[in-house]
Amino acid sequence: MAPSDEWALVRRRVGLLDRRDFGVLELTGRDRATFLHALLSNEIKALGPGQGCAATLLDVHGKVQAVLFVWVADDRIFVVTPPAMAEKIAEALDHYLFAEKVAIRDVSSETALFVLAGPEARSTIERLAGASPPEKPWSHVAARLGETPVRLVSGGGETGEAEVWIMCALSDASTVSDAIVRGAGVGLVGPEAFEALRIEAGTPLFGRDVDDTVLLPEIPFESLLSHTKGCYPGQEVVVRIRDRGHVNRTLRGLVLEGGGVPPAGAEVVLDDAAIGKVTSAAWSVGLERPIALAFLRRQHAEPGTRVSVRYDGHVAAASVSALPFTR
Repeated sequence: MAPSDEWALVRRRVGLLDRRDFGVLELTGRDRATFLHALLSNEIKALGPGQGCAATLLDVHGKVQAVLFVWVADDRIFVVTPPAMAEKIAEALDHYLFAEKVAIRDVSSETALFVLAGPEARSTIERLAGASPPEKPWSHVAARLGETPVRLVSGGGETGEAEVWIMCALSDASTVSDAIVRGAGVGLVGPEAFEALRIEAGTPLFGRDVDDTVLLPEIPFESLLSHTKGCYPGQEVVVRIRDRGHVNRTLRGLVLEGGGVPPAGAEVVLDDAAIGKVTSAAWSVGLERPIALAFLRRQHAEPGTRVSVRYDGHVAAASVSALPFTR
């Protein structure tokens, strides 16, 4: 199936994303919620079983060390990490662990993650499992897919569509995948189509658009942050920027003219002066033109601003766009 057909599955019906590259940590022990609450940018302590959130782990300078998904179960908390980062995040959390009763275990090698994405995601999982998670993002429920135990999680809209994450034992991954792909006739969505979907939705990806050089307020962050939760590493910087200042750059979209898709790192210029850099780009099937995410200087980040993108000896005209590109 061509990437454009995979894109259409998600925008019009439902497709399956394989997220087995993501890491999973499991926190147990009586202090697990208060421990995480003191370290992450979002509210953890008030979450009950079946609830969850997205959050960031920051350094003391307010820079993003990771974007995490937190799912609170009855007797443990699952922390989903970006690809290849579970061990690093486990070590970072362990660094803060003193007298608290918390055990941190990397269960990535035992766990598989899939995502159903598209308007029919919830009806598809209801048909297959007889259950679906609450609609609030990152809420979840234990269920069975046939005889296979799974956890169903309401996604946060990476693709701009309804999403249901499915967590299962790695030993059950092929059973779960077969039940969805063969049993329900859901097509697989590859990385090229996902890249177009998530850039259209304005979703920054950790490791590509966001890394440890990025301040939290430089990206779309409201769903990652609680303004009332109390102290956590980096909070002072985030509050100071909110109350007394501003960031010098911000993540925006670019809509490019012509057919070329610029590479990450392409320079964004205005009147021959560099004002930013592309972090990721794709051909937008929906807009029928190249689009990109880019960090731009604050004074040039107003949607509609005309700019140029320079790469490989080319200069492409572009205009700044608010995010998401499509709703």
